[in-house]
Amino acid sequence: MEVGAGAALGAALAVGLAALGAGIGDGLVSSAAVSGIARQPEAKGNIMTLMFISVGLIEAMPIIGVVIAFMLFGKVGG
Repeated sequence: MEVGAGAALGAALAVGLAALGAGIGDGLVSSAAVSGIARQPEAKGNIMTLMFISVGLIEAMPIIGVVIAFMLFGKVGG
């Protein structure tokens, strides 16, 4: 396998798996937040704040995956 093909495969895996993981994580966090708000409506503000912080941290994963992909493509040109 050529280096370029391996880098392209690695980049695709990095971005794809990061996006898949972020989607699953967002779904789990949202589900837990809705469940928590349904059980304790008076804690809605705290739950929503924690949910938004969690989703922000989870969404950092695909961004890191894209950065890794760019780094892999940079190794091919050098």
